[in-house]
Amino acid sequence: MTQTAKIALEEHFMHPDFFDYFGTTAINISPDLFGKAREALLDFGERRLTAMDEAGITKAVLSLAGPGVQAEKRMDTAVKLARQVNDHLAAEMAKQPARYGGFAHLAMQDPAAAADELERCVRDLGMQGAMINGQTGGTYLDDDRYSVFWERVWDLAVPVYIHPNNPPETVHMYSGHPELFGPVWSWTVETATHALRLVFSGTFDRFPNARLILGHLGETLPYLLWRLDSRWEISNRGAMRLEHAPSHYLRNNVWVTTSGMCSDAPLRCALDMLGSDRVLFSADYPFESAREAGEWIDAAPLSDAERRAVCHDNAASLLKL
Repeated sequence: MTQTAKIALEEHFMHPDFFDYFGTTAINISPDLFGKAREALLDFGERRLTAMDEAGITKAVLSLAGPGVQAEKRMDTAVKLARQVNDHLAAEMAKQPARYGGFAHLAMQDPAAAADELERCVRDLGMQGAMINGQTGGTYLDDDRYSVFWERVWDLAVPVYIHPNNPPETVHMYSGHPELFGPVWSWTVETATHALRLVFSGTFDRFPNARLILGHLGETLPYLLWRLDSRWEISNRGAMRLEHAPSHYLRNNVWVTTSGMCSDAPLRCALDMLGSDRVLFSADYPFESAREAGEWIDAAPLSDAERRAVCHDNAASLLKL
């Protein structure tokens, strides 16, 4: 089996000062397993590079394992610490410029400060966009207060990756089923809903060149495009209007990665429903096996052109690498 050169976009790291924030996700993971990835997250050297080499990953766009400062209650602290961890990542990128890129970590409590920090990270630190860990204090990215942020995203022409996070409250439908609250199911529901809020609020009508990335082959949304268009026609829309059918925005403003989804059928669905230029390889290191992800995509039933696009060319184009 020939190994294809790959760019990976959902590859995580950790700063020692941010483990308390990361601990807020312990509720979602088996107590026997939580914390096992600590050393891998802290490493930027041989361990990470070896895992990349085994998977054929030539470049990894690194991001802080969430929720980071989005869980911070004090806005000024969140803004200060976001800058600190971005400087930390930039220093590691500078040590391995051919191997590491980065997504900015942002204090979304302050939309204007987040916009400024994104610009600093892209223009001064050489990062490729931002990763945002779901809602912040119960506020989603479709809120009008984030217009200043989306304007800057548009100006910079960089993507925003929405990574799963917990909802602001534990809803009753998960009562008695803690296994559903987290990566098994609730993170998919939460992240897909976040993306649909952006679609139905008209965010992409106001900012038509905005670029959004979703992991896990689109959080089930490629499977639902026909139904989203069909049910939008009969939905209780109130005063809400869109310039296009919902599927238009998912096909034109959204890219998806293979993070945590090593399965042929959903890969084929994403390619067929969104387009061969909209699917990007990712491994979700260290929470998933980079080697497994790499071996799977190298053997997946794709044409040579599709495999090159998914593994490398689509990310190189979107991220200007």
